[in-house]
Amino acid sequence: MSDAVLTTRRQADGSTVVEVRGSLDAAGVDGVRTALFDTLHQDRPRLMIVDLTYVTFMDSVGISMLVAGHDAARDLGVRFVLRNPSDFVHRQLRITGLTGLFGLSPASLRNDRL
Repeated sequence: MSDAVLTTRRQADGSTVVEVRGSLDAAGVDGVRTALFDTLHQDRPRLMIVDLTYVTFMDSVGISMLVAGHDAARDLGVRFVLRNPSDFVHRQLRITGLTGLFGLSPASLRNDRL
């Protein structure tokens, strides 16, 4: 697959939105992991929203990275949620039982909006 690309923006309310594009797999996850952890530790937002609208593929490495990001955020007192996962990504999270961890409804696809 290919490297993931991301954009990070700080909101006026103190939250941070990280928009990810591409694949979250072994080839594309390292940059996303570094950016998530750097943003969490440097900015300490009250809420980190990871927007997955444009993630086309995610495997177990990508899922593991999101869980690690969630755990790091929790340890810092930051709420960590996922927004707008593609149908494929939502299905992966539902199959692994992780939708609730990330603030997603287990039943709905593409209707998970903040």
